[in-house]
Amino acid sequence: MKPLRRRMGRGALVILALILASSGALRVGSGVGAALANSEVAESAVPLNCPVPSAAVAAALVGREEFVKQQELQLEERLAALALADQAISKRLAELQGAEEELKKTLAIADGAAEKDLAKLTAVYEAMRPADAAALFQTMAPEFAAGFLGRMRPEIAAAVLAGMNPGKAYSISVLIAGRNATAPKT
Repeated sequence: MKPLRRRMGRGALVILALILASSGALRVGSGVGAALANSEVAESAVPLNCPVPSAAVAAALVGREEFVKQQELQLEERLAALALADQAISKRLAELQGAEEELKKTLAIADGAAEKDLAKLTAVYEAMRPADAAALFQTMAPEFAAGFLGRMRPEIAAAVLAGMNPGKAYSISVLIAGRNATAPKT
Protein backbone atom coordinates (compact mmCIF):
# COMPACT_ATOMS: atom_id res chain seq x y z
CA MET A 1 0.00 0.00 0.00
CA LYS A 2 2.85 2.35 0.48
CA PRO A 3 3.62 2.59 -3.24
CA LEU A 4 -0.01 3.47 -3.98
CA ARG A 5 -0.02 6.39 -1.53
CA ARG A 6 3.13 7.81 -2.98
CA ARG A 7 1.71 7.81 -6.48
CA MET A 8 -1.46 9.53 -5.37
CA GLY A 9 0.51 12.26 -3.56
CA ARG A 10 2.75 12.80 -6.55
CA GLY A 11 -0.12 13.08 -8.92
CA ALA A 12 -1.84 15.80 -6.87
CA LEU A 13 1.40 17.78 -6.68
CA VAL A 14 1.95 17.51 -10.42
CA ILE A 15 -1.58 18.71 -11.15
CA LEU A 16 -1.23 21.62 -8.74
CA ALA A 17 2.11 22.62 -10.33
CA LEU A 18 0.54 22.53 -13.82
CA ILE A 19 -2.33 24.73 -12.71
CA LEU A 20 0.03 27.33 -11.18
CA ALA A 21 2.30 27.34 -14.27
CA SER A 22 -0.64 27.87 -16.63
CA SER A 23 -1.97 30.71 -14.45
CA GLY A 24 1.42 32.47 -14.60
CA ALA A 25 1.65 31.98 -18.38
CA LEU A 26 -1.81 33.49 -18.86
CA ARG A 27 -0.88 36.52 -16.78
CA VAL A 28 2.37 37.10 -18.69
CA GLY A 29 0.70 36.55 -22.05
CA SER A 30 -2.12 39.00 -21.40
CA GLY A 31 0.33 41.91 -20.85
CA VAL A 32 2.42 41.08 -23.94
CA GLY A 33 -0.48 41.56 -26.33
CA ALA A 34 -1.31 45.02 -24.98
CA ALA A 35 2.34 46.06 -25.15
CA LEU A 36 2.62 44.94 -28.77
CA ALA A 37 -0.55 46.81 -29.66
CA ASN A 38 0.75 50.02 -28.07
CA SER A 39 4.12 49.78 -29.80
CA GLU A 40 2.52 49.56 -33.26
CA VAL A 41 0.44 52.69 -32.58
CA ALA A 42 3.50 54.63 -31.30
CA GLU A 43 5.56 53.73 -34.40
CA SER A 44 2.86 54.77 -36.82
CA ALA A 45 2.01 58.02 -34.99
CA VAL A 46 3.04 61.26 -36.71
CA PRO A 47 5.02 63.67 -34.53
CA LEU A 48 2.98 66.59 -33.30
CA ASN A 49 3.72 70.01 -34.69
CA CYS A 50 4.31 72.59 -31.98
CA PRO A 51 2.60 75.86 -32.71
CA VAL A 52 4.71 79.01 -32.95
CA PRO A 53 4.72 80.74 -29.59
CA SER A 54 2.36 83.62 -29.32
CA ALA A 55 3.61 87.19 -29.32
CA ALA A 56 2.67 87.57 -25.65
CA VAL A 57 4.86 84.63 -24.65
CA ALA A 58 7.73 85.93 -26.76
CA ALA A 59 7.37 89.41 -25.24
CA ALA A 60 7.26 87.95 -21.75
CA LEU A 61 10.46 85.98 -22.43
CA VAL A 62 12.20 89.08 -23.81
CA GLY A 63 11.08 91.07 -20.76
CA ARG A 64 12.31 88.35 -18.43
CA GLU A 65 15.67 88.30 -20.21
CA GLU A 66 16.01 92.08 -19.79
CA PHE A 67 15.11 91.79 -16.11
CA VAL A 68 17.74 89.07 -15.59
CA LYS A 69 20.37 91.21 -17.39
CA GLN A 70 19.56 94.17 -15.13
CA GLN A 71 19.89 92.00 -12.06
CA GLU A 72 23.23 90.68 -13.31
CA LEU A 73 24.47 94.25 -13.83
CA GLN A 74 23.32 95.22 -10.34
CA LEU A 75 25.08 92.19 -8.87
CA GLU A 76 28.28 93.06 -10.74
CA GLU A 77 28.08 96.63 -9.40
CA ARG A 78 27.52 95.33 -5.87
CA LEU A 79 30.45 92.93 -6.19
CA ALA A 80 32.68 95.77 -7.40
CA ALA A 81 31.54 97.95 -4.48
CA LEU A 82 32.15 95.09 -2.04
CA ALA A 83 35.63 94.56 -3.49
CA LEU A 84 36.43 98.26 -2.97
CA ALA A 85 35.03 98.15 0.57
CA ASP A 86 37.05 95.03 1.28
CA GLN A 87 40.22 96.76 0.10
CA ALA A 88 39.46 99.81 2.23
CA ILE A 89 38.75 97.64 5.28
CA SER A 90 41.96 95.66 4.75
CA LYS A 91 43.96 98.90 4.46
CA ARG A 92 42.31 100.37 7.57
CA LEU A 93 42.88 97.14 9.50
CA ALA A 94 46.57 97.20 8.58
CA GLU A 95 46.76 100.83 9.77
CA LEU A 96 45.04 99.92 13.04
CA GLN A 97 47.40 97.02 13.61
CA GLY A 98 50.37 99.34 13.03
CA ALA A 99 48.92 101.87 15.46
CA GLU A 100 48.35 99.12 18.00
CA GLU A 101 51.99 98.02 17.72
CA GLU A 102 53.15 101.62 18.21
CA LEU A 103 50.88 101.99 21.22
CA LYS A 104 52.26 98.78 22.71
CA LYS A 105 55.80 100.11 22.28
CA THR A 106 54.85 103.42 23.87
CA LEU A 107 53.15 101.68 26.79
CA ALA A 108 56.16 99.43 27.27
CA ILE A 109 58.43 102.48 27.41
CA ALA A 110 56.08 104.24 29.84
CA ASP A 111 55.79 101.11 32.00
CA GLY A 112 59.55 100.74 32.00
CA ALA A 113 60.00 104.39 32.99
CA ALA A 114 57.38 104.11 35.74
CA GLU A 115 59.04 100.94 37.02
CA LYS A 116 62.41 102.70 37.08
CA ASP A 117 60.88 105.61 39.00
CA LEU A 118 59.32 103.24 41.56
CA ALA A 119 62.58 101.35 41.94
CA LYS A 120 64.50 104.59 42.57
CA LEU A 121 61.94 105.84 45.09
CA THR A 122 61.97 102.47 46.86
CA ALA A 123 65.77 102.67 47.04
CA VAL A 124 65.49 106.19 48.52
CA TYR A 125 63.06 104.96 51.21
CA GLU A 126 65.34 102.02 51.97
CA ALA A 127 68.31 104.41 52.37
CA MET A 128 66.44 106.56 54.92
CA ARG A 129 66.71 105.92 58.62
CA PRO A 130 63.84 103.61 59.69
CA ALA A 131 62.38 106.19 62.10
CA ASP A 132 62.26 108.89 59.39
CA ALA A 133 60.80 106.46 56.86
CA ALA A 134 58.20 105.32 59.43
CA ALA A 135 57.10 108.93 59.98
CA LEU A 136 56.77 109.43 56.22
CA PHE A 137 54.89 106.16 55.70
CA GLN A 138 52.58 107.09 58.61
CA THR A 139 51.22 109.98 56.50
CA MET A 140 50.77 107.92 53.30
CA ALA A 141 47.57 106.17 52.29
CA PRO A 142 47.78 102.49 53.38
CA GLU A 143 47.50 101.21 49.78
CA PHE A 144 50.32 103.47 48.61
CA ALA A 145 52.56 102.63 51.57
CA ALA A 146 51.87 98.90 51.12
CA GLY A 147 53.14 99.12 47.54
CA PHE A 148 56.50 100.51 48.62
CA LEU A 149 56.89 98.31 51.69
CA GLY A 150 56.18 95.26 49.54
CA ARG A 151 59.09 96.25 47.25
CA MET A 152 61.57 96.87 50.07
CA ARG A 153 63.97 94.31 51.43
CA PRO A 154 62.24 92.47 54.31
CA GLU A 155 64.62 93.63 57.09
CA ILE A 156 64.24 97.32 56.15
CA ALA A 157 60.45 97.01 55.73
CA ALA A 158 60.28 95.38 59.17
CA ALA A 159 62.21 98.27 60.76
CA VAL A 160 59.91 100.83 59.10
CA LEU A 161 56.76 98.97 60.20
CA ALA A 162 58.13 98.74 63.77
CA GLY A 163 58.45 102.52 63.93
CA MET A 164 54.85 103.12 62.80
CA ASN A 165 51.59 103.37 64.73
CA PRO A 166 50.40 99.76 65.37
CA GLY A 167 46.98 100.31 63.75
CA LYS A 168 48.49 101.79 60.58
CA ALA A 169 51.18 99.08 60.47
CA TYR A 170 48.48 96.41 60.80
CA SER A 171 46.37 97.83 57.96
CA ILE A 172 49.43 98.00 55.70
CA SER A 173 50.37 94.41 56.64
CA VAL A 174 46.85 93.23 55.76
CA LEU A 175 47.07 94.92 52.36
CA ILE A 176 50.46 93.38 51.63
CA ALA A 177 49.29 89.93 52.70
CA GLY A 178 46.07 90.11 50.65
CA ARG A 179 47.59 91.50 47.43
CA ASN A 180 47.92 88.12 45.76
CA ALA A 181 45.03 86.37 47.48
CA THR A 182 42.92 86.41 44.32
CA ALA A 183 45.74 85.39 41.97
CA PRO A 184 45.16 82.07 40.17
CA LYS A 185 46.85 79.07 41.72
CA THR A 186 48.34 76.34 39.57
